[in-house]
Amino acid sequence: QIQLVESGGGLVQPGGSLRLSCTTAGLTFEYYTMAWYRQAPGKQRELVGGISPNGITNYADFVKGRFTISRSDAKKLVYLEMKDLRPEDTDVYCCHAIFSTSQQYWGQGTQVTVSA
Repeated sequence: QIQLVESGGGLVQPGGSLRLSCTTAGLTFEYYTMAWYRQAPGKQRELVGGISPNGITNYADFVKGRFTISRSDAKKLVYLEMKDLRPEDTDVYCCHAIFSTSQQYWGQGTQVTVSA
């Protein structure tokens, strides 16, 4: 059974940092592009960034220089390091794994709240 489970969310003050993890099971992980999305209630889901199987990363403009995505194929997980967090970064952050249009999977998400 394929599972993606995010962890590491929580409450942080503006300017603070968090590291999210997405642990996977049931995937041939090293072949998948992994990505992080975020979504707030009433808003469209938006791409935060992604990392290809060969480690190439891309980021949304609103997180460039603040967020870093990395992966461990040995551990079958992907990280999202977030620094200089802002109140507008408050969202549910979800992990996404994609190999093809018919082979893509989502985690349930972890809440990140940035507030003083």
